[in-house]
Amino acid sequence: MNTSAVAKLLGVSSSTIQRWVKQLELQMERNELGHYSFTDEDIQLLKQVQEQLKKGVMIQDVTVERKKTRTGVVKSAGNDPFSEKLLARMNEFEQRLNKKADDVVSYQLLQHRREIEELQAEVEMLNKRIQCLEEGINKENQHIPSDHVFVFDKELPRKKSKRKNLITSLFGF
Repeated sequence: MNTSAVAKLLGVSSSTIQRWVKQLELQMERNELGHYSFTDEDIQLLKQVQEQLKKGVMIQDVTVERKKTRTGVVKSAGNDPFSEKLLARMNEFEQRLNKKADDVVSYQLLQHRREIEELQAEVEMLNKRIQCLEEGINKENQHIPSDHVFVFDKELPRKKSKRKNLITSLFGF
């Protein structure tokens, strides 16, 4: 019987039946759609619950004589040729995927190695240039007299500003 039929039989609503099953943690069978499917034993159990509630027992204190254990059926993984073929194809795809991932990682590592080698060559070239510049500066410092080392410390003579004639400044000649 379904929930509605059991509810009519007991004179309660469908939600009451569902609430009893959930709160008392009764293990009821379910159909393919997930709806409860009650047997005669289940209906007798629900009648016992209803009698206790009518006597004034709170739902938390209701005792159930037996709790039905749920049983299930496990399908064995037989030698189905379709599933074997599917499993073989999945393994093939997994191997191909792993190979592709390995190829991508190898390519990326080679690219990174090439970039690192280029950067190392550039750093080496820059070090040589710095060394040449330092040697050039040291050679120049040896030939320059000490009084010319600080060119900016000397004051240069100021140029005298030329006065323009009044007429040329007025007419812009």
